[in-house]
Amino acid sequence: MRRLNILIWHVHGSYLDAITTVDHNWYLPVKDGPDGYGGRRYSSPPHVYEVGWNEVRNLDLDLVIFQSPRNYLEDQYEILTPAQRELPRIYLEHNTPRPHPVENEHVVNDPRMLLVHVTQFNRLMWDNRNTPTKVIEHSVEIDRSIQYTGTLGRGITMVNAPQRRPRITGLDLFLDARCRVPLDICGIDTEAVGGFGDIKYFRLHRFLSDYRFLYSPMRYTSLPLAVVEAMTIGMPVVALATTELPSVIENGVNGFLSNDPEELIEGMQWLIARPREAQRMGCEARRVAEKRFSLDRFQRDWNAAFERAIELARPVWAEMCVHA
Repeated sequence: MRRLNILIWHVHGSYLDAITTVDHNWYLPVKDGPDGYGGRRYSSPPHVYEVGWNEVRNLDLDLVIFQSPRNYLEDQYEILTPAQRELPRIYLEHNTPRPHPVENEHVVNDPRMLLVHVTQFNRLMWDNRNTPTKVIEHSVEIDRSIQYTGTLGRGITMVNAPQRRPRITGLDLFLDARCRVPLDICGIDTEAVGGFGDIKYFRLHRFLSDYRFLYSPMRYTSLPLAVVEAMTIGMPVVALATTELPSVIENGVNGFLSNDPEELIEGMQWLIARPREAQRMGCEARRVAEKRFSLDRFQRDWNAAFERAIELARPVWAEMCVHA
């Protein structure tokens, strides 16, 4: 397709790394203070540009991507012109519905927009109302030279700020398992529970690769990017059998999956005692990741989403041309 000029807010850093590998011109609004206005990442490619929030109205945009209720309900009216607000638009929903898993209406209710979910589970559970939907599963941009070794007989959990969402992130399950299995934790604010804190993304996957397995105790989130990252480097995963994970982890093949914490602890102990079996499972995890979460597939899916969003907005454009 032709090269597009796309406005997107900086909401999830690692996701921004992946989506900006799609070869278009990406514009990030910047402003001091509010979340979502952080600008480029250190790893951003040359076709990612920062633009002052008050200069966005001067851009010749083709498409706008929202990623949060604030983007959609407030920011667009502050930084976009009325004409820009009629451009093809996509709302990228990263989260499961809250507070209720099946009764939440999505903030967007617009048949001229495209609502993109990151898992089939999320699309199923949200009340999407009248908005057309599409699922684009995750991908991650990871240095291909990083390979799982599993030489460290310990597990690792990756989660940001678990104390803010203790039940959702399964902090209680992690703390209980850590009493019986050698487990570490990293992520923003994990120092408070004896963790390593935030590890810079360019160091994260090499750091991760020596651990025997990833433990994901998340009760109710979208498919965690940590799971995709671990599988991509060839690491087995131990996780709760909730949300999208039953379609990703196969018991005894590329990890262990259960809603019984005791069974998960037994699986972790089994992996620690059997490094060769962990290597075998890690190879299977990587095979699944290469097929399901590859950047090539991700880029194709996003280009198809852009075409669909343009198609949905076309009647509005035609009407604007008639009245021009």
